Amino acid sequence: MRQIQKDVILLLDIKKRIAYLKKKYCTSNPFELADALGILVIKEDLGSIEGYYNKQLRHKQIHINCNLSEKDMLLTCAHELGHALLHPDSNTKFLRNNTLLSVDKLEREANYFAIELLVSDEAIQEYKSYTIEQLSRLLGYSEQLLLLKIENR
Repeated sequence: MRQIQKDVILLLDIKKRIAYLKKKYCTSNPFELADALGILVIKEDLGSIEGYYNKQLRHKQIHINCNLSEKDMLLTCAHELGHALLHPDSNTKFLRNNTLLSVDKLEREANYFAIELLVSDEAIQEYKSYTIEQLSRLLGYSEQLLLLKIENR
């Protein structure tokens, strides 16, 4: 029971943080937000990796695969910005590859941050009569991400 309460509080905190960022910087574009926050975004060929976040010598960096579509770059940047703001000292790539620790919770939080940043509550409300499949096709995001947004409104 306590874990559920903590998760709900964290999601509300993410929602508040995003509202603050949008208002302060007048944008929901993750590239613009990263720039305003002093987070370096590097587009490079990452092979099969879409992107990752790291902190090197106290400098936050988001790495994005330059071979992604514009829409996928936007989503990847939003996801990695979530890591930069929610888990600034966690290197999920390192944790996943070198420890036995699960990074699922960190990934879910970054996914929620991304979809909350990119899809407004108004958009969800406007298309409330649509099925999740229709909404996914219309907005261009996966059904799983949109369900995360809808279930936590």
